[in-house]
Amino acid sequence: MTQNVGPGLRMYKVTDPSDDPVNPRPGTLRYGATTIAGKVWISFEGDVLIKLRRPLLVSSYTAIDGRGANVRIENGDGFLLREVKNVIIHGLNFHHNQPTTAGPVVGPGGAVDDHGKSDGDAISIMHSNNIWIDHNTLSQGQDGLIDVTHGSTNVTISNNWFMDHDKVMLLGHSDTFVEDSEMKVTVAFNRFGPNCNQRMPRVRRGYAHVVNNFYDGWKEYAIGGSMNPSITSQANVFVAPESNKEVAWEEPGNAKWNFKSVGDGFVNGARFGQANESQSGPLYASQQMFTVGKQEEVRSLTRDAGALKCHGKTC
Repeated sequence: MTQNVGPGLRMYKVTDPSDDPVNPRPGTLRYGATTIAGKVWISFEGDVLIKLRRPLLVSSYTAIDGRGANVRIENGDGFLLREVKNVIIHGLNFHHNQPTTAGPVVGPGGAVDDHGKSDGDAISIMHSNNIWIDHNTLSQGQDGLIDVTHGSTNVTISNNWFMDHDKVMLLGHSDTFVEDSEMKVTVAFNRFGPNCNQRMPRVRRGYAHVVNNFYDGWKEYAIGGSMNPSITSQANVFVAPESNKEVAWEEPGNAKWNFKSVGDGFVNGARFGQANESQSGPLYASQQMFTVGKQEEVRSLTRDAGALKCHGKTC
């Protein structure tokens, strides 16, 4: 991810940490992510702390690239990707994100709409596709850290570090939302923990390939499912806590999930009590396939998970 070589790309640099949800000033993150038409690559002039007063509604064909700076999205709202495509979120620190009150907010194309009270997710993806969430550090939010819901698909969540949080990652809106049956999400090369409780991820209805992640403990469970999701857990490393050795959880009373464990590594008594070998997968087209490391390589593969500490443009 060194450049976007497509025609018509506009490079935009964030120079102003302030946030106006309705009339964002040039130089602010919200101005670049919402009001500029076409393809935009957003970078940052230097280290910055941004407190979002309402959700940041990111436009299609937008890359938000925090490399070369310490970019903190904290103590305010998070990002909302709603009805968009081809978005990259890279190299940011999200923490202590929290709900904000209802009110007007500018969205893609510069249109202002009333927005209800937010949940306070760090990154919420709704009705969207072709999304890449890569090399971010996320922790201590009010609600979820990443939600993929409302029919979103073709989402990759990779090389992130999640820590100090309860409900980490939700894939699928609700048990009654059948549109999420077509959801496909790849969760790869991430680090979960320390001090994560559950939903790493929790999957409803759709398909998730959970591959080459490192799990540094959990409280309730690591991977969960309901409404018959299909999950391939492949070559992950699960380090069990002392109190709970079971990796997986299935919501009681729901249809049986289709859960396959392939080449996973289990440390300190970790175990899958519910995995089976009936599911084919992973469910990729030929051009989407990638090399999967062995579980013995996972600690090395995830060593640099999270926002990278860069020197200038070198990471």
